[in-house]
Amino acid sequence: MGILLQRTNDALNINPPPQIYHKLSTNGSNWLWAVTAIFLLCFLLVAAHSFKAKQGEKVFHYLLSIALLVGTISYFAMASDLAWRQVSQHLNQKGGFRSSRQIFWAKYVYWVVAFPVVSIILGLISGVSWATMVFWVALAWIWVISYLVAAFTATSYKWGFYAFGTLSWILLSSSICRGGHRGAKRLDMSRPFMMVNGLTQLLWLFYPIAWGLSDGGNKIGVTPSLIFFGILDVLMLPVLSILVVLMARKWDYAKMNLYFTQYGRVRQSGAYPEKAPAAPGEQPAVVGQV
Repeated sequence: MGILLQRTNDALNINPPPQIYHKLSTNGSNWLWAVTAIFLLCFLLVAAHSFKAKQGEKVFHYLLSIALLVGTISYFAMASDLAWRQVSQHLNQKGGFRSSRQIFWAKYVYWVVAFPVVSIILGLISGVSWATMVFWVALAWIWVISYLVAAFTATSYKWGFYAFGTLSWILLSSSICRGGHRGAKRLDMSRPFMMVNGLTQLLWLFYPIAWGLSDGGNKIGVTPSLIFFGILDVLMLPVLSILVVLMARKWDYAKMNLYFTQYGRVRQSGAYPEKAPAAPGEQPAVVGQV
């Protein structure tokens, strides 16, 4: 027991940060380890719950498991003080000299998976077309990648990439709120859609603000910015995952047209081509449900 109580976080000793002003602190690493544990716990819970879900009703479990696992890996890398680059900053200079900042690219890897997954979940709940969901995923990718490029741009031109990314977020949010709400009403899924989308839109609103104060404007330190992003990420995916998994138990997957077979997404009538009687001398089709 004494050995456990004496354990300390040696991540910054094993993987030392750069010798600059804006860098990760030991307290920041401790916070990132806590977020890693939250993501891992939620991943295990969602993965375990997928074994209780009915066959053909696991699409949300699969999507959330992927995003949660990527989040666990990304936060493990940041807590270990890995997956970063030192980038010069044109704002908030010290003593007339250009300052540098430790930029963690691991969080952008997580966002490029998590934001599209959340968009797909909203699309499945609202019953919009596949083309619309592809459009949402593309906008989410443009948003995150633009912010990533902006974070690694050392001059004031970074704000151009920030503007493109923010425009993508505005288009994504407006399309989800407009088209998603209309589709959810058609499926009688307005209440769950409003709950999931309301939380998502509220959290997404703070990401441009947090980025502008941290990787963009260099106004707050690395540790405060990772605490800010960590809170947003925990609320956006682990909390949202529990909410979706609990609500999905009561959803009518046939009405939502969410049953998947080897032939793809079936018609609203719920007809399964592979369940038709096999012709004489023909082997029955093998069903492969998700």
